[in-house]
Amino acid sequence: MDFTFTEEQQAAAEAARGVFADVAPDGVPSPALTRGPVADDLDRALWAKLAGADLLSLLLDEEFGGAGLDAVALCLVLRESARALARVPLLESSAAAAAVQAYGGPELRSALLARAGRGEVVLTVAAHGRTGHDAAELAVTARRDGEVWVLDGVQTAVPWAYEADLVVVPARTGDDHGVLALVPRGHAGTALAEQVSTTGERLGELRLEAARIPARDVITTDGAWDWLRGLLATGTCALALGLGERVLRMTSDYTGKREQFGHPIATFQAVAVQAADRYIDLRAMEVTLWQAAWRIASGAPGALPAAGDIAVAKIWASEGVRRIVQTAQHLHGGFGADVDYPLHRYHAWAKHLELSLGPAAAHEEALGDLLAAHPLA
Repeated sequence: MDFTFTEEQQAAAEAARGVFADVAPDGVPSPALTRGPVADDLDRALWAKLAGADLLSLLLDEEFGGAGLDAVALCLVLRESARALARVPLLESSAAAAAVQAYGGPELRSALLARAGRGEVVLTVAAHGRTGHDAAELAVTARRDGEVWVLDGVQTAVPWAYEADLVVVPARTGDDHGVLALVPRGHAGTALAEQVSTTGERLGELRLEAARIPARDVITTDGAWDWLRGLLATGTCALALGLGERVLRMTSDYTGKREQFGHPIATFQAVAVQAADRYIDLRAMEVTLWQAAWRIASGAPGALPAAGDIAVAKIWASEGVRRIVQTAQHLHGGFGADVDYPLHRYHAWAKHLELSLGPAAAHEEALGDLLAAHPLA
């Protein structure tokens, strides 16, 4: 299988590297990292730069001002954003817009997509955290009432809930059919309660009580939520990969300079073996990520549905990013716990990504169910 990136995909990654090159972790100068939770707003200046570099419209077709690229290109850009802990809803907004393009009606697409690609409208997804990993029944119900849909229920840990203009809310109907409703922030029948993640990120508990959403703003196509959830999960794996690569580079630089007994500690066998193990984790995270992203992008047939590749990517990302930051803190010694040093911010983000992806054991069980349903020849 050829995993060579196309010229367009490489150009997107290069543009992202340029945009994120001067971004400090979490978008704030390092001295501010000592003062508890970081700023609760998204980095508007960085968001504007992303729009100017056409990185918010990667997945949109040319008719909406986009580049017409795919999930692989988006994951390349997300990988770069995670290295800087960029505080922007690049994953959520891009994935939501892509779902509208793939499954929304003509009126909704024409009203929303070009503006989203220019960064004028910020989208997020109410998905039990960043990825919607919980496959249990959807917490929000929806029923049709003439030309509107009525939504009731609660979604917790909604990222960017206080900054997004529209929240994509997955909901179930009485016959267990899934829909996606685009709910404006502050819409009648909705309320937000503040929550805080392990990163200090401001999340929201979204409550809907008889919230009436016009039918044109509700996507009723079968499979829309499963597709969106798969893209969110794969994008989160890309964030974990970028973060892990940055942390291992920090560890390599530190152990190469830190001396004990007159020698850099990187020359000690125990240190080298631990770093090598984490490098193997990164390569496994990378290859499973591109497999999942490629399956989403191409819709390629296989013995297993794309959900199988996504499950494998989530297993490696969830376990791998945890092991990488734990080893990094161990090899950094006291610096690993020093809040004047940025490693602790990467550790907090890694924990948040791990929790967003969900436990590896659950994905292993889901993969087993898929293998049982689709036996390999």
